[in-house]
Amino acid sequence: MHIVITGATRGIGAGLADYYRNAGHVVTGTGRSAGAQMTLDVTQPADHTAMAKALEGRAVDLLVCNAGVYLDKGEALDTGYAPDLWSQTFAANVTGVFLTVQSLLPNLALSAAPKVAIISSQMGSSTRASGTSLIYRVSKAAALNLGLNLASALRPEGIAVGVYHPGWVRTDMGGAEADISVDQAVTGLVERFAALGPDSTGCFETWDGCAHPL
Repeated sequence: MHIVITGATRGIGAGLADYYRNAGHVVTGTGRSAGAQMTLDVTQPADHTAMAKALEGRAVDLLVCNAGVYLDKGEALDTGYAPDLWSQTFAANVTGVFLTVQSLLPNLALSAAPKVAIISSQMGSSTRASGTSLIYRVSKAAALNLGLNLASALRPEGIAVGVYHPGWVRTDMGGAEADISVDQAVTGLVERFAALGPDSTGCFETWDGCAHPL
């Protein structure tokens, strides 16, 4: 398989890239840093154009939209949540996902069994409305909704779309007190992606295989 993973320079993205490479798959990992295999700031349309050109004519069997930001951790309701935090977060977590999928539609169309996996979060579920991290939660709810709509839009094209909660993972974003390791999250997510297909398109699942309420 040829697998494209955004946000592949650290955390879950890096773990997925290593797993798939070790399993013998061809991986194109993207990131904002100069050390990334392919430079892609998902908020920048020009970067998407450059990626599409670089991958022109190559099938993409699995696209993992993993890149994202969590900028409002610990913000106070009465003094925090500045407007630029909203715009930056939505540009990465929502618009960035859409632009990535849109840019690689021709590549997905070249695959015999194309799949798109969107990493959202249980924090985007309406059942997890705690009143904290409002921007992140709302952006992940939007990413979930986007994934469900893309599943409907792309079903006639034979492209399966799944949305996933990766778990609370011990990464820079998740923190040292999180529940599971990167390896645990990666192992579970790989199993979820393998099971994704026409019959399960539009799913919202946890890393360990449970259907998550919207």
